[in-house]
Amino acid sequence: MTRRSRRRALSLTAAVCLASSLVVPPGVAHADPRPATIEAWQQSTSARLDADGSLSDVLALSAGDIWAVGQQAIWDVWKNRGTIRHWNGKAWGEVAIRDSTGAGNLRSVAAAAPGEVWALGDGHDGLPYLAKGDLAGFDRVQVPGLWSGDWLGGLDARGGKVVAVGRRDKTGLIVTGQGNSWTVQKTKEKGALYAVSSGFAVGDTGEQPLIVRQSGGSWKAMPVPSVPGGYLRDIQVDNAKRALAVGGVYHGPGSVEPLVLSWNGKKWTREKLPAIEARLYGVTGDGKGRYWIAGYDAARPTEGFLMRQGKDGFQVIRGGGTLKGRDAVRLQAVTYLPGKGTVWAVGHVVDATDRYTDVVETFGLKTPTQS
Repeated sequence: MTRRSRRRALSLTAAVCLASSLVVPPGVAHADPRPATIEAWQQSTSARLDADGSLSDVLALSAGDIWAVGQQAIWDVWKNRGTIRHWNGKAWGEVAIRDSTGAGNLRSVAAAAPGEVWALGDGHDGLPYLAKGDLAGFDRVQVPGLWSGDWLGGLDARGGKVVAVGRRDKTGLIVTGQGNSWTVQKTKEKGALYAVSSGFAVGDTGEQPLIVRQSGGSWKAMPVPSVPGGYLRDIQVDNAKRALAVGGVYHGPGSVEPLVLSWNGKKWTREKLPAIEARLYGVTGDGKGRYWIAGYDAARPTEGFLMRQGKDGFQVIRGGGTLKGRDAVRLQAVTYLPGKGTVWAVGHVVDATDRYTDVVETFGLKTPTQS
């Protein structure tokens, strides 16, 4: 297998993360012949990661306090390493990771407070990597009960509590920490969990979407619509009566249909989406019922892709595709900037030779004074 084909294979694996044995359901009809679009302004920049770098997650606390995590030298097993970046309102800077083992890919970031930020990913020692820090640097936090081979993908931190979710063997894994006390527990359900927010965690069973909810000291599976081949990769929770989860439906190699489930406090419902074939990776919201979903649209690969949901339904937002060297733009995560009406999305740009460059794209609605 060539270097180029290896990259494509890895990208596909990361995008779908599902076994080839999934049941393939018949196609689902869409409500609209064409996707509704919304006019927006967009700026495309970079956090200036090393060659073959990508950003996996982003968190906006304020206009001058934005965090992002990712990986550099993705294709070099000896040199690849995690990275933590911070935007101070004027420029991106790298924040030190202080430990002897070193972080591999970092895929999630959360903040319990402005001065208490957490990052999650893989350690080079085979264990999940969890770090806590601030602008002065990050230190690894050792969690008793984690095993070599455990995988953690999603992170939430609030109210003095940290929750990370992932997979152990063939079941979901949930790690909870408060102070110096940690608990590690497996779910009863088969599958994996990829994201967690405010007591909800999402993933898949290998055949269907999976959502578990914290109830007392345990996590219990919730009833969800039957979607053979469905999976969920991120969730945004506004409150106990409103949330949105995003992912896809796997129909076979290279064929994935977007999937969005909404929560109204009583049940999960599958949303009708515009006629698009985009891969959906991340979701954010303003806490008032508006959501933004980041992903990748193979039909228009050189343009950054977002989809917004509000009172007027789902609308597509596209970034400019005129920058040189953009063969494909994949936006892996998105965050809402409080008080600014804008969202920041991060990921990577792939050029014609399959080289990766990290990308940060900022979107906002146009006003009469903007061109």
